Amino acid sequence: MKKTKLTIEGMHCASCEGNVEKSVKKVEGVNEVQVSVMTKKAIVTTEDSVSVDKLKEAVSKAGYKVVDVK
Repeated sequence: MKKTKLTIEGMHCASCEGNVEKSVKKVEGVNEVQVSVMTKKAIVTTEDSVSVDKLKEAVSKAGYKVVDVK
């Protein structure tokens, strides 16, 4: 298991938060997602096999942009 912190650009409200959360949860191997519109961050707990690119793609599909990964 690993934790990845994504900084996301473009979120403005609770609905944005929910959109990102739903999209990232669809990625196979994602166990938990915590999204905060206030901090503009998502903390994602995944299996070790999940790539950062898959997470970025999920955020992009929701209509937002990942600007930093830690």
